[in-house]
Formats: sequence, C-alpha cells, structure tokens
Amino acid sequence: MIRVFITNLQRDVPIDRRRLRRAVRMVLHDAGITEATMSVAVVDDPTICDLHRRHLGLDEPTDVLSFPLDEGKGAFEGEVVVGAGTAKRQAQRYGWAPADELLLYVLHGVLHLVGHDDRTRAQRAAMRACEGRYLARFGLEAPRRVKRQPRAE
Repeated sequence: MIRVFITNLQRDVPIDRRRLRRAVRMVLHDAGITEATMSVAVVDDPTICDLHRRHLGLDEPTDVLSFPLDEGKGAFEGEVVVGAGTAKRQAQRYGWAPADELLLYVLHGVLHLVGHDDRTRAQRAAMRACEGRYLARFGLEAPRRVKRQPRAE
C-alpha cells in the first residue's frame, strides 16, 4: 500500500489533495514501489527558505526539496516539501495555473526520491521529458522554460 499524507501550511495556492496524492502514487508505481509512506508539505516562502538554508546553505526560497526518510530498511519513505510562493510566482511567469506549477514540483520531488537526477544537461533533459509524460496524464503540457539571461548592469 502507498500512503500519502498532504500537509498545507500556506495560503498562496489552493491545493487539490487528491491530485497531489495521485501524482505521488503514479511516480512510485511506475518506479515499481508498492509499499511506501510519503509526506508532501506545501509551505510558504519563509518555511521553505529556512529549510533551503538549513539543508543546502542557500538563503532563498526554492521550488521543491526532497528528503529520503528510509533507505532500504523496509517500505519506501520520503518527504517532498514544495514552495507555494515560488509556484505562484513561476506560474505567473510561465502563464499557467499555480496549482499546475505546484503539481510539477511534487512530480519533480518524487522523481528525485526514486532516483532521477538533474545535475547534468542530459539528466535535466531526461527528467523534463519524464515530468512532461506525467503532466500529460493530467491533461497538461508544461510551458517551455527558457533559461534566464543575465541582466545588463
């Protein structure tokens, strides 16, 4: 059995718990994981900023953080923390709904937990393609993300 717990600690983006659970279960199922306990926390900017600073040393809000909680000692366990404020800002930038951006972050975080990486250009492309396939199962297509150009001073 795959158990998914959703905690909402923000007010920026309305969340659809059923949709987020479905996303988590899809990724885990496709990875061959049948026994799992997953937690998804949807948090505000100050909370994700604090976690980002404590765990990665970066003092700024971020989109998603993934934490494996049990590696090989039994059923799969993990936590995904997503930043609703970042989702709201990025959704506006890319022209789609904040709830869809949040869904993308959940998918991305769970993909990390099941072994996907995005450190190299090839890994990023493979992960984006995988995210796209999952989004399509929700009837969505991710907007094209263009790398930001440095601003001229």
